Amino acid sequence: MDPVTRVREHFAESIATKEASAKLLAESIVAAGRLMTDALLDDGKILSCGNGGSAADAQHFSSELLNRFEMERPGLPAMALTTDSSTLTSIANDYAYEEIYSKQVRALGKSQDVLLAISTSGNSENIIRAIAAAHDRGMTVVALTGRDGGRMAEVYAPDDVEIRVPAMRTARIQEVHLVVIHCLCDLIDTTLLGEQ
Repeated sequence: MDPVTRVREHFAESIATKEASAKLLAESIVAAGRLMTDALLDDGKILSCGNGGSAADAQHFSSELLNRFEMERPGLPAMALTTDSSTLTSIANDYAYEEIYSKQVRALGKSQDVLLAISTSGNSENIIRAIAAAHDRGMTVVALTGRDGGRMAEVYAPDDVEIRVPAMRTARIQEVHLVVIHCLCDLIDTTLLGEQ
């Protein structure tokens, strides 16, 4: 296959995945946006975590809340648990890599907070343990996953919201996760500030 055709196929597959996701996930995205907005109105915050590209997505989400998305507004309380290298490496060294997020959630999380847990496979052990820690703290969870939802699908509480991308390829899942993150930011802003 020539390189131009290959590139066009990536675009076509990405568009098809996004169209399928829009039909399947819109209601879940709205429910997650409502959950996050309610937490912020209740003086809560949103903690986010992921690995690799999902760690970047967690940071992207928190930066959009802490700074701004598309509207001028005061910063909103959000924290990516992926950014403190001293904390991450000390937990991984002293305990286990699987605990890098759960220990932070137990220390920082409160019952009015939300955990945004991101894993394309749904099988990341450190994310699964972060969800358990969030539940221990009385928090609700918004999960961004793909494929069959993985082992994360077995640990949700009734009030949690899973947004599972109907795709198998990591790249396609991550592309939709980014759109979902932007949708969540938009829903939070328009709920808090109205449409402008």
